Amino acid sequence: MASNQAHHATGWAAGVIAAAWIAHQHAGGRWHLWIAAALLAGVAGGTAPDWLEVAWWSRQRRLWITHRTATHWGVGWLLLLAAAYHWLGRVPLAAPAFGFACGGLMHLLADWPNPLGVPWIAGRHSLNWWNSGRCDLLVVGASWLAAWCVVAHFWLPGLPELPGVHLPALSWRHRLRSN
Repeated sequence: MASNQAHHATGWAAGVIAAAWIAHQHAGGRWHLWIAAALLAGVAGGTAPDWLEVAWWSRQRRLWITHRTATHWGVGWLLLLAAAYHWLGRVPLAAPAFGFACGGLMHLLADWPNPLGVPWIAGRHSLNWWNSGRCDLLVVGASWLAAWCVVAHFWLPGLPELPGVHLPALSWRHRLRSN
């Protein structure tokens, strides 16, 4: 698992990704409040798989479920992301739900290289690249590179794309090229 600071930093990157996506989909609402909500929800989602395990209703604040089980389940986070994406522009709370899901998925991606792994579908899977807390700078750097690619794809049409990084043609830039 990545450190708490790494999860916060990758959560910010996930929030930027979600905010850019919401803005691009024109689902920001009046005064762009849903864009800001998606950004903040992405930050919260970046640490959510860990704090959702804590029994906040008890005095001891112990874990109420085992670490890296239900709150780290990849299918659940992907379903939340898909449902929120489906409702974007129709239900206002879909934007922060989308941001929260982006943050949760970023958390899982940060935990995946650890030997403990994460339960993506049925069982745990690990990339087994390094132990907890190691290579946090690499994880944070990769998340911010992903955020840069998404933002550049949507909002900076003059920049060349990174070699090997091809995002789906969802931006207004693609529509301008096809005309």
